[in-house]
Amino acid sequence: MKTLNSNLTDAGLLILRVFLGLAMCFGHGIGKWSSLFSGEEIKFADPFGVGMLPSLVLAVFAEVICSLLLALGLLTRWALIPLIVTMFVAIFLVHLSDGFGVMEKALLYGIGYLTLFLAGPGKYSVDRFLKRKK
Repeated sequence: MKTLNSNLTDAGLLILRVFLGLAMCFGHGIGKWSSLFSGEEIKFADPFGVGMLPSLVLAVFAEVICSLLLALGLLTRWALIPLIVTMFVAIFLVHLSDGFGVMEKALLYGIGYLTLFLAGPGKYSVDRFLKRKK
């Protein structure tokens, strides 16, 4: 019974990891990535006062690169740190005054990322495969 529960937990982590990673990358990150190269004036939130372009680059790094790493289960916990920070910036510095309906999506992603950070990538991940190779 323990093996069945363990396998189901690992399957759940895989589903959560792949869905959150790909949904963030293709639902949010790629659009930001393309705005970097559109030639248009960049208009992006600057919650830390570093400028719109650096803020956008940091968001693209998290939402594209880190999301793909998450989906693969490669460097999972390291990849989750920028994603968690990005979501909590979106919640508390960008959308807090917009109400729950607007910040709900960032909150759901953030809680999912935090859950994966605490649980780890599971056995169906590149991280686990590389760990077994050692």
